[in-house]
Amino acid sequence: MSLSTLKARVIAATTEQPAADATVHALAEDIKGSVPAQLHMSAQAEGDDVADKALSWLEQYGEDFTKALPSHIDVKAFLSAVRAALPGLVHCTPASLRQALLTCARFGLVPDGRHAVIKREGRTAVFVPMAQGYVELMYRSGRVGSVHVGMIHEGDEWDYEPSAPSPLDFTHRPAVTKSKKDRGPAILAYAFCWMTSGARSQVIVLSREDAEAIRDEYSQAYRRAQESGKADSFWHTDFNKMWAKSALRRLHKVVPMSAELVALLKADEAGDAGEVQIIHAPVEEEHLQAEAGEAHERAEESQDPQESRTRSLPRKRVQPKRSTRKNRKGSRR
Repeated sequence: MSLSTLKARVIAATTEQPAADATVHALAEDIKGSVPAQLHMSAQAEGDDVADKALSWLEQYGEDFTKALPSHIDVKAFLSAVRAALPGLVHCTPASLRQALLTCARFGLVPDGRHAVIKREGRTAVFVPMAQGYVELMYRSGRVGSVHVGMIHEGDEWDYEPSAPSPLDFTHRPAVTKSKKDRGPAILAYAFCWMTSGARSQVIVLSREDAEAIRDEYSQAYRRAQESGKADSFWHTDFNKMWAKSALRRLHKVVPMSAELVALLKADEAGDAGEVQIIHAPVEEEHLQAEAGEAHERAEESQDPQESRTRSLPRKRVQPKRSTRKNRKGSRR
């Protein structure tokens, strides 16, 4: 995909920017060959004058994001989501924005608010996988047939008996005919999945108190928001979504997880802690396919019969043994 095509798709959502100056080009060249830790350090240090050029810098590296996407992800959908998110990210440093988008792309998640979000924390862009993103990767593993995540409200009918055999151990009948007011506030979040083998996983049930304990113990983003007085973390703005996501994340203790899903958990935790995320993301699929193709070709070649390159020695001609007159007389006797 050419850069001009990316520019045409991205520029519509932002104010038209002048051509990048020498400072931006120098920064881009410095960052291009940097390791993830260096990207993270530069993300902490860059100023507003460079961050305002994020769009121009992003256009320069647009092909990096499309190359990082797995083949089954629609490039147009990904770029459309990026275009919609850019207005809220123009003050993020270019290095952090590139790192967050590359991480998102390598996991094959679209930053549309449902599967993933690129969130701004100060001048740093952070990749945040949402509950639907976790569900997507669970399906990709090939082991999970269906995933169920829900919230139980006061007015719903439900029953939970862990000692009963599945699926009799858990039932939930939402009061969908009631108004939101009559249905009441959420009291529990739950998650479970059916495996492709036909077995059902254990049901994870979290109360509000459980969710608050998880938030207080593990979420550094929540603590930073509390200390700064901004109250702008997802635990502040979307508590119920984080509550449900916490129940879903707990499934990794009772369900076999793919390496990609384990990596997503680590990237999520790294982002919350303000650490480098991209080191946990899978490498580009194209590179993997190329390596796999080369390995396959080498394996095929090793099976082919090889012509012997050793020059065979000429065989010595054996002459028939000549019989003497004495031998002939002996044989007659």
